[in-house]
Amino acid sequence: MNLKYFLLVSMLAFSYVLDTQAAIPEAPERDAFTTLMVDKHQFDPEVIEQILQNAEIKPQILQAMNKPAEALPWYKYRAIFMTEKRIAAGVKFWQDNNATLTTVSQQTGVPAEIIVAIIGVETHYGINMGNHRVLDALATLGFGYPKRSAFFLSELENFLLLCREEHLDPLLPLGSYAGAMGMPQFMPSSYRNFAVDYEQDNHRDIWKNPADSIASVANYFVKHGWQTQESIFIAASADDLNYKSALNDSLELQLSSTDLSRFGIKSAENLKPDARFKLLALQLEQSDELWLGLHNFYVLTRYNRSPLYAMAVYQLSQAIADRINPRFGDKL
Repeated sequence: MNLKYFLLVSMLAFSYVLDTQAAIPEAPERDAFTTLMVDKHQFDPEVIEQILQNAEIKPQILQAMNKPAEALPWYKYRAIFMTEKRIAAGVKFWQDNNATLTTVSQQTGVPAEIIVAIIGVETHYGINMGNHRVLDALATLGFGYPKRSAFFLSELENFLLLCREEHLDPLLPLGSYAGAMGMPQFMPSSYRNFAVDYEQDNHRDIWKNPADSIASVANYFVKHGWQTQESIFIAASADDLNYKSALNDSLELQLSSTDLSRFGIKSAENLKPDARFKLLALQLEQSDELWLGLHNFYVLTRYNRSPLYAMAVYQLSQAIADRINPRFGDKL
């Protein structure tokens, strides 16, 4: 079946939307997008027009973009993910998918607990995969969120290509308010570039297939430079407030061991002489909690460019791993 057939069938199923949706306004950006899909990717112009006519602009998506959880202080952000319910669900997910996790981890070098924690943080192991049509989310942000419109229009382009490649009806996939999809919440470009058909059934299913989702998360990190058996974070401390001079908004590993000494920062572990670090000061209710991020911390932030996200994944992974195998001990 081709995309045009899927679209025409779906227009009947979703005809009720047409009476209530806020349509994409006629604008040069819309015309440019249509031209791009037709000239660059050889889409039928009628199909693109019908897709855009069926896209719904949602104000609540624009509102959500301005209230990200990452804007919370660490002690509140941590409380969202470090719950008994999520840890227990992670243990069950690991047990249910142990064979796949073991194989994928051995083949890629990405720890099973990191893969499990990513899926746990993103969607609570598939429970909360989002209830927005991906088409609506990407169209809303691509045509109605100017400061990041280029990114989301690129993702809309990738989404339509993905639908053609995977034989998906573009009106059906559901995801987050930002257009992320499936158990690991891949954006369309990530889906196209990193999703894996682990079970070799000619379909990369990250919505219903845990094996494909597990392999896809691991592949994402491999392609972004994950270093096997290397640390992610090391706990740190400081004698005074001079450490604050080493803080900045960059995620790059800018500090050397010499820099740490200069700022009065002490590591809880021995450091490799040539290692580079990112200093994090995570806000508690009364003070800051200091950590050093290493190379694999930076790799984690390729998934979500937030230090709080990376730390939540790390701490959830350790809590789950300790339940699976107590040899991990209490690392938190």
